[in-house]
Amino acid sequence: MPLADQVVDALRRWSADNSDVVQHLSRRLGVSVGDAEAFGQVLYAQERGAPLTPTLLGRRVGLSTGATTALLNRLETAGLLVRSRENRDRRVVTLRVPPDVAQDAGQFFAPLGERVEALGRRHPPELLRQVVAVLDELHEATADVVREFESAATRRRR
Repeated sequence: MPLADQVVDALRRWSADNSDVVQHLSRRLGVSVGDAEAFGQVLYAQERGAPLTPTLLGRRVGLSTGATTALLNRLETAGLLVRSRENRDRRVVTLRVPPDVAQDAGQFFAPLGERVEALGRRHPPELLRQVVAVLDELHEATADVVREFESAATRRRR
């Protein structure tokens, strides 16, 4: 198998493994896998200092506005997120995971985080920088193709 195909294959295996983690997270949270995926998106964005809006979350998980509202209602009812109006424009809703829930999620993900940190210590920083660079390029290539798909879909609708 060509090396580029091996990279894609490895990423697909990692993606499947990540899906397994989300399934376990859904059981821990007591929600569906789709709701756990959305919860993970909100938590990740919050941890990165760029909390999501309902619109951005809907795009990330591929839901319509109405389906996103239903999803947020379920997560809010379960106590897994809150909607707040933090922006100067009070119409903008920000999604947040409550601190106690974020702490519990952190404990859930801690074993994986520890293994990833150990992996990072086993490899030279230059190699890791190269891996990040390749993944960034792969991200850009994928984002370009997605934009092309969206543009083609828009043209078909017209």
